[in-house]
Amino acid sequence: MNRIKSIDAIRGLVMIIMALDHVRDIMHTTSLNNSPTDLQTTSIILFFTRWITYLCAPVFVFLSGTSAYLAYQRKNDRMEQQKFLLTRGLWLIILEFTVVNFGLWFNIHFNEFIFSVIATIGFGFIILSLLLKMSFKTIGFIGLLIVCFHNLVPSISFNESSMLKRVLMPLFIPGAFPFAGTKLFIMGYPPIPWLGVLLLGYGFGPVFLKSDRKKHFLKVGLASLVIFFILRTLNIYGDSVKWAFQKNSLFTILSYINLTKYPPSLLFDMLFLGIMMILFYIVGESDNLFTKLAGIFGKVPLFYFLLHWYIIHLILFVILECKGYSISDMNFGTSFGRPKDGAGIELWTVYIIWILVVLIMYPLCKIYSNYKHLHPENKWLKYL
Repeated sequence: MNRIKSIDAIRGLVMIIMALDHVRDIMHTTSLNNSPTDLQTTSIILFFTRWITYLCAPVFVFLSGTSAYLAYQRKNDRMEQQKFLLTRGLWLIILEFTVVNFGLWFNIHFNEFIFSVIATIGFGFIILSLLLKMSFKTIGFIGLLIVCFHNLVPSISFNESSMLKRVLMPLFIPGAFPFAGTKLFIMGYPPIPWLGVLLLGYGFGPVFLKSDRKKHFLKVGLASLVIFFILRTLNIYGDSVKWAFQKNSLFTILSYINLTKYPPSLLFDMLFLGIMMILFYIVGESDNLFTKLAGIFGKVPLFYFLLHWYIIHLILFVILECKGYSISDMNFGTSFGRPKDGAGIELWTVYIIWILVVLIMYPLCKIYSNYKHLHPENKWLKYL
């Protein structure tokens, strides 16, 4: 079974967009103190700089599930696939708390541990390995149920001191948990809501093998967007933050599309997965400059993800050095190494550095992709 070019292209596209969010998060002047989607403090450009990157996580997680299905079809060996999903899931969680966490915080003391997108995909793979005896339809249906109804869990009444609440809630909603004195565990990506997206991607896998898949992408994408607009307009269910009329029509529109990512609400998933489906319809299996360039990133997403944090931080440290800061001024941890006075850069500079990061990553990803293709005998390459 040959690689599906559209998967590599769309995944590559969101990897490129993702770098914009991470450059903004680590370097922008207001990123340490203000949310770019806070309608009281944001600007139009800053809002959409953040909003467009909301596409990344649901696409990345959904396609992780889809890729797991396609890999299973290639091997047709359930035991081998279960073993791979289990070991890869554990490996991703290890990578999250080591390579990714250091790349994010640059804190050699590891005072902060964040459970983010890589760990939540790892968690999803582990659960998927346990469900693999089920049909793809059943697994997809479980994912759909989670996506549609996980928003109800926080409304369930639990005793505040109950063990059930302490164990259950971090699986569904974000939180920060101090431990071992100075350490902090941050549940950034609660795993159950994202598990729903991954299982949904697995259940949708057979569509990618259909010769007429474009029409399925269009139908599902349009249906998802229509249902999103109906539910969002009703303002009753689907997102914990209701839209409201703002100071002008444009900001009212921003309120309407300002959805909850942590955890991903039903409406968040419907909007951005709907957009993803439309993108698959547009891209199809075209063999053009876009699919070739974006596909380079999409073929090696984990390699890109791990390395780009270090490229961004290297550029940050060069900027700080040029501004006259020394290493003693740098505040590592949740400030990403920026000095206490912030020392951020303006938004237009964020875009320049984002382009620079992508240009640096392209040849590195191409070299690694070619090496991976030429050396299939190296089994460890499957884990990067």
